Formats: sequence, C-alpha cells, structure tokens
Amino acid sequence: MRIGVNVPNFGPGATPDNLARWAKTSEGLGFDLLMLSDHVVITSDVAKQYPAPFYEPVTTLAWLAGITTRIQLGTTVLIAPYRHPLLVARMAANLHQLSGGRLIVGVGVGWAREEFAALDVPFERRGALTDELLRTLRTAWDDEADYGSGKIPIWVGGNSVAGMRRAVRFGYPWHPLRFTMSWFREALPQLRNIAAELGRPDPELAPRIYLQLTEKPIDDPDRRAGTGTLEQVLEDIEELRRAGAETVLVDPYLGDPNETLRPEEAWQALAILAAHRP
Repeated sequence: MRIGVNVPNFGPGATPDNLARWAKTSEGLGFDLLMLSDHVVITSDVAKQYPAPFYEPVTTLAWLAGITTRIQLGTTVLIAPYRHPLLVARMAANLHQLSGGRLIVGVGVGWAREEFAALDVPFERRGALTDELLRTLRTAWDDEADYGSGKIPIWVGGNSVAGMRRAVRFGYPWHPLRFTMSWFREALPQLRNIAAELGRPDPELAPRIYLQLTEKPIDDPDRRAGTGTLEQVLEDIEELRRAGAETVLVDPYLGDPNETLRPEEAWQALAILAAHRP
C-alpha cells in the first residue's frame, strides 16, 4: 500500500520555503505521494476555510518536481470546471514529462459558488464540465506525437453518488475525502452496486483521510478516519487496505489556517506514522 501526504498550499504559513520543506520532509520520511489542493479565486466562501495566499497547484507542483526526486506529485483535487480542458491536458502532460512520469491528476467538480461566479463558470453545469474534462484528457493524451505523456493516472474525487458514478463510468479510482469509517462502510456496497448496474468493474480506491494523533482513543461514532491514537489511525488504514485501497492520502490540516504557521506539528505526526506504517 502507498501512503501519500496532502500538503497545505494555502494560509499564512504558505511560503516557498515552507512548501519546499513540506516536500522534502514528505519525501525524506518515505511517503509515496505529495498532493496539493486547488482554488483560483479566493472569494469569501473559499477564504473561510482556505485563506490566501493560495499557491496554484500545477504551478507549485512543477516547482516541487524540481526539488524532489522520487515522490509522486498530484492534485486533490483540481477543480475541473475552472480551466479549459485542453489547457489542463497540456499543463498536466508537460508536468508529467518534466517530473519523470510522477504526476497523478485528481479531479473534482468544486463547491464554492462565489468562486464559480468570479470565474464566470456556471455552477449548475459543474458536473457536465467535469465529464467534458475527463473525456478531453483521455482523447488528448492518446495523441502521443503531440502530448507525449502516455496514460497519466486520474482519480475522481467526491463523496456524492454522482462522484461514485463518474468514477465507475470513466474507470478511474474513486477518491473520497475526509469521511467517517461508518460512512465508508455504507458507501462501499453502494459503489459496487453502481458498478454492477452500469456493467463496469469496481473502481480502485484512493481515499483521503485526516491525520490527527491523540494520546487517548476517540470514542465517538462520528470520529473521522485518520483521527485518534496511532492504533486507531493504523486500524483505519488497514481497513481501507482490506477494502481494496491501493493508496491512502493522509491530510494533517485540521481546519485552522494558523496551523500552517506551525508545520512542525504536522511533520511530527507524519514521522510517527512513517515509523509505524503498514
């Protein structure tokens, strides 16, 4: 099983120096994957959770590719409707080549209505626009003479039924985000039922969970996956592995932008997990 790290590319602690330290720490600890989130316009609805500065993920990953050597790089998730599909195809193909084939493109439909309005993108068409992007990427990358990228891995993000159906229809790994294990246990048979209904194979699983280590166990049915004692977190990861997850992305950002000023706390949790990883 591969374990990756979601790196906060936003907030008061998001500086080139800290982003470089995040990348080198994640790679140095032996993690397999480094991923960044995506927003383009930091409207008020975005800023409540992910304040400026916000480093654009493709640009930032291209820079991080030059200061790392092994770790894979990706997006969790690139908001599909925000950019023209052919622009995404070109940027991703170039980054994949320049990084030595290390890119994974996680995509999602987006949620910030004000940001959609600022970009003049119809919020109501975000699902259709995401489908258009996925179709375009597949077609563009088939043109080896132009894009030369081969088959870049794609993950389909989203916890909704629509997200599940999209992953099944396109045959890409499903990338659910920040959930409880009870929710995941209920979602998994639903995902498989969708696959059976559409006559498609079950998609691979690439979930993203929190990483918050506590001294005492969290005894709460609504406990988020990846939170609790080290034993609880390892149990969550093991359950995801048994369910078929080949990659698990851990997210040490817990929601307070000031956390980005103290990355050492997250790095300590990552070091503990790295020392005990399955």
